[in-house]
Amino acid sequence: MAEAEANFRNLLSRQSKTLEEAVAEYQRRYGRSPPQGFENWWQFAKDNDVVMIDEYDSIAEDLAPFWPLSGAELRQRAALAGHLPSVDLVRIRDGKASAVNIKDGLSGSDVSARSRGFLRMIEKFQDKLPDLDFPINAMAEGRILVPWEQHASPNFTVQAGTDAMQAELSGQYAPDWRGEGNVWEAYRRTCEPGSPARRLFSSFRASSTNRTSQLTARTQEFVFASDVSGNYSFCANPWAHYNQGHFFSDWRTIAVLFPIFSPAKAPGYSDIRIPSHYYYGQTRRYTYGYDPVNLELKEVDHMETSWEQKKDKIFWRGASTGGGSSPPGFAAQYQRHRLVRMASDTSNTNRTIVFADPPGSTNYIYAEVPVARLNDDIMDVAFVKVVDWYNFPGGLDALIRAHRFDDGGVNLGDHWRNKYIVDVDGMGYSGRFFSFMESDSAVVKSTVYREFFDEWIQPWLHYIPLSQSYQEIYNIHAFFSGATSSTLQAVNSTALEVSPLERHTIDGDRRLRRIARAGKQWKRTIGRRVDMEAYVYRLCLEYARLFADDRVAQTMSL
Repeated sequence: MAEAEANFRNLLSRQSKTLEEAVAEYQRRYGRSPPQGFENWWQFAKDNDVVMIDEYDSIAEDLAPFWPLSGAELRQRAALAGHLPSVDLVRIRDGKASAVNIKDGLSGSDVSARSRGFLRMIEKFQDKLPDLDFPINAMAEGRILVPWEQHASPNFTVQAGTDAMQAELSGQYAPDWRGEGNVWEAYRRTCEPGSPARRLFSSFRASSTNRTSQLTARTQEFVFASDVSGNYSFCANPWAHYNQGHFFSDWRTIAVLFPIFSPAKAPGYSDIRIPSHYYYGQTRRYTYGYDPVNLELKEVDHMETSWEQKKDKIFWRGASTGGGSSPPGFAAQYQRHRLVRMASDTSNTNRTIVFADPPGSTNYIYAEVPVARLNDDIMDVAFVKVVDWYNFPGGLDALIRAHRFDDGGVNLGDHWRNKYIVDVDGMGYSGRFFSFMESDSAVVKSTVYREFFDEWIQPWLHYIPLSQSYQEIYNIHAFFSGATSSTLQAVNSTALEVSPLERHTIDGDRRLRRIARAGKQWKRTIGRRVDMEAYVYRLCLEYARLFADDRVAQTMSL
């Protein structure tokens, strides 16, 4: 946590203060001058108190594969991408943006919510952009998985591009897998030859979380994530794909380098990231402080409570989604299902918990604690809605038997009653993350997705990162909130003689509250709607340069 705070402070201190500094930093990072219109973007950023002036490496990363294409080739691909299923086309013509779905013949009012959200994001500066086509992914899942050989050889990409596009658009491919291939088989081809994922039998390592070896389980309980998703390689660890639902999506991916704009992507995908319409919009289900009666946004959510009133519980609610059924039979291992089963485990399995004894001291001991008692002490995790039960092995009855369901339902505001809010992926990225961050609770986040704000946020300062196994979550709670009664009983601690309030770890609770406050401050200063607009504005300028026949002429000069 100390390192995270120092890193973020350093990040803030080195942001450019003048246009000249921003241009120089751009040239240093990317080896070229900024795109035309950069000075207008700079003024927009300064007028709106945008904090992050220089941190846009994700845009350069997402657009890098398109530089070998000419402007004409990119324009052709963007136009053709509008003929793909579940892809809307946002067009700018003469400074005015509109959206249409060409394949399904839908008018602008019928296009996806993601396209309508993108239209709103570019509204303030659309008149400053040239004619452009933005193919917007209407799905939550990533779409573009280009085989490694094409990425490795730009000439191959250019020469084979037209043929591949025509095959993609010819109608010979169904929009879903329909038993013909799956996401993982497409994903494996993006990995480098010789990697474990490219070897036929490397994917078959047993991965059941219910039968993890004791040694592995004990190790995972003390491995704390440094971030969420960026450094994990499914190419190097192909067996791990069984535990992530996005590899089982029914929606077929695309093996051609089309410029598809998506709200998030897992490592290995070639989609271009844009802010989520859930983050940008204002709705009852996804926005902190939204008043559904008066249809207005309040600074403090009406269900928010003081820190002292919040429960020391780890809270999550959601639907039993998380992936498709291609191939079928793997739903039990999806990220949400694993979390709910772990948090509602009533078996005799022990967890190893490390804690300070006496509370508040630097004397740490460990205890083997029955997971059933731990879950009673600290977990409040359940499904609230049955979705896609037919994908679960054994059907609806098996799904209900294996997982806790809360029939009472839940509102977004119910989360604020707890100090810990868990955020995990669904069919795609989690659309509730920004609302969680704006609350007065601490966010514990686990994801495989990369989003537009990854460079702007600091794990262990603004939120608590959680690994894909979730195994360390019990010791995260023990560090911040101290040992539970069942933990103290396991070692017959003398701390049992004092009240739970007296044995509460004051320092740990203060640190947890600090994370909650830092997350809220981040959302209100760096994760604002106008910050999303600044990101998209800069992305549009970079994209416009790539769209041009003469890219040198589309370069800014001071």
